[in-house]
Parts: sequence; structure tokens; C-alpha cells
Amino acid sequence: MNVEQRLLERAGSLTPSERRIGEMILATPQLVAFGTVADVAEASSVGTATVVRFAVKLGYDGYSELQASVRREVSGQLRPAVERIRDQHDPGDDTLIGRHAEVEGANVRSTLDGLDASALAEVVGRLADVDQAVLVLSGVASRGVAHQFVGDLEQLRPGVRLLDGTDVDIVRTLALAGDGATLVVLDLRRYERWLLEALDHASSVWTVAITDSVLSPLAAAADRSFVVSAASAGPFDSHVGTLALLNLLVIDVAAARRDDATVRLDRLEAAWRAADALTDD
Repeated sequence: MNVEQRLLERAGSLTPSERRIGEMILATPQLVAFGTVADVAEASSVGTATVVRFAVKLGYDGYSELQASVRREVSGQLRPAVERIRDQHDPGDDTLIGRHAEVEGANVRSTLDGLDASALAEVVGRLADVDQAVLVLSGVASRGVAHQFVGDLEQLRPGVRLLDGTDVDIVRTLALAGDGATLVVLDLRRYERWLLEALDHASSVWTVAITDSVLSPLAAAADRSFVVSAASAGPFDSHVGTLALLNLLVIDVAAARRDDATVRLDRLEAAWRAADALTDD
């Protein structure tokens, strides 16, 4: 049985403290997979001894075995699509909608609940600083949400750019960006080698990594990093958690630049009306 099944089986016998640990595991499995007993205890507002007893109550030998189980589940969620598609249920499975809703809801909760408020404020401050450029670099799989992020942020402030082109183009841009520029880089495992190599040339910029693990090579190379949940009921990684985080960054930047952003949005609306570019019909 996996951790969730063990929790369901013992739900009636869990104390309030144990229930908090269980809820934390389901919401932020990465913390358990890569954290210590002390990390789990702090996140659940319990003592370390309670975490160990909880692991034993679930049928594990101790915290290490619980952690290994969670790691296997996290790794399983992020297996290549060619492996995950073999686990797919039959067409017409009437449980798919419910499972999909549960997984995506958990992705959003896990991603947002795991944010560090001070790190978030620091990143938003840099994204709102119009004196410095914002560059966005993304792997292929997350490029859609990265493109949406750039489009939204560009409406609030100037100097936002999604990096594309050849390796020569990207390395040139990063090398000439200047010390004050902020680079937002997105990718999930399996990480794209060209992107990791590009980061080697980003030493002059301040980097924010949005990735799937605190042990990600992107996180290791970044000044600040945010971990997103990418679990999926299907063969491909979910980007719903990533999009929720990017939307939050845009919301905070809009609040920080309310007056100037309002002027920009008014200008955009006037231009769209003059060009008759949009219709509500």
C-alpha cells in the first residue's frame, strides 16, 4: 500500500497531531521525500518523536522507511510519459474526472502552501523593478505557461522578454543582460540539457528557478527557487501548479505597480478598441 492508502485505512485512529502530519504529507510530499524528521515536525507543528511514532503507526519501521516510500511515489509521478502511459486506465473510466480534479487541486495547494513568504516578496520586488530587465527561459514542456506569464507581465511593465532562438542567441542575451537583470527559468525533470548549459552563462543575472524539487539542478544554480507540484493522472506532467504560481507572481506585481500598470492597461485597451481587434459578439 502507498502512503495515502495507509492513511485512509487508519484514518479513524489518528490523533489530531497525526492527522496534521498526514495532511502535510498529502499536500507537500516533496518536503517528506527530501526533508528531515525535523522539517516534517516543524511543518506539521508537532514534535519529532510524534513524526516517528506516526510512521510506525502507518506500518513503517520508522521515518526513513516512510520517507523512502514517499520518494518512490514522487519519482513514480515523474516517470517518463512512455512508462506512465502503460498505467493508464481503460477508456470511459468513470473515476477519471474525480481523480484528475483531486490531483490538480493537490498540485495547486502543494505549490502555493509550500511558498516561503520572504522569498516570494523578494522575487516580486525584482519583477516589479522596471529599471531592470526580466528574462524568462523555459524548457519545451513548460513553454506554454512561460509564454502566458511573459504576456501578462509585459502588460504591467516594460522590459520583459521570453528567450528563444539558437544557443548562440540565448547565450549572447544572458551574457549581455547586466548585473541587475532577473532571469526566471522553468523546467521539470527530465531536465533539458541545453537549458542547464545555458545557465552556466547566466552568472551575471539574478536567477529564479521554478522547478519540481529542491534537489533540481535548476534550484542549485539559482539565487531563489520555488518548488512546484507536477503530479498527473495521465502520462504527462501537469503544469497547473506552475501556472498557479506564475499567476500569483503577476497578481503581486500588479499590486506593486498599480498606478503605472493601470496607465499601461488603459493604453492597451484604447489601442485594441481603435484597431477593432476584439469582439464580445
